[in-house]
Amino acid sequence: MKTRLGAQALFVSLVLTTLTGCSMNESDDVPLTGTATSSAAADEAERVSSEIYDLIGIKGKASDTGPGVSDCSDKDPEKFFRIFHKWSFMPASAAELGGVMERLKEELPKHGWKVVEYGRDTSVNKNLQLTADNDKKKYSVNIVHRAKNDPPKLSLMVVSGCYQVPEGEKVERF
Repeated sequence: MKTRLGAQALFVSLVLTTLTGCSMNESDDVPLTGTATSSAAADEAERVSSEIYDLIGIKGKASDTGPGVSDCSDKDPEKFFRIFHKWSFMPASAAELGGVMERLKEELPKHGWKVVEYGRDTSVNKNLQLTADNDKKKYSVNIVHRAKNDPPKLSLMVVSGCYQVPEGEKVERF
């Protein structure tokens, strides 16, 4: 159990540092998203994920995972935090995933997102991936089409900029 949690924490930290969205790879460049409690920020991350789910545009099922809280690098961890929401989308039919990444590449910019990376990853499977930023919302998303998985799916990671908790409150960890 500890190994699995450690591996998940390592994965999340790697994804958070490799997402280039909103210049989120350098702590000085991570945008301030605003002031909110961890719970309110998590609700916003779920809304952002829901909007992306709608843009996928095919029938399927999303995994039932909730957002998590992460530190904002060199900022005070008692006052500043980021929200991440890692989830998967499994289509009703694997064949429907065929053009979904190209469609997302075209549709995301129509909804305030800027595609900053698009292409094959360096994995053995050469998965197609897309990273996009939404400067207005201060969120980034990384979407990976895992065509060779059984069943094929999309893996998504939605990440916020840095939130600050309201005066007198502390960051809730979940």
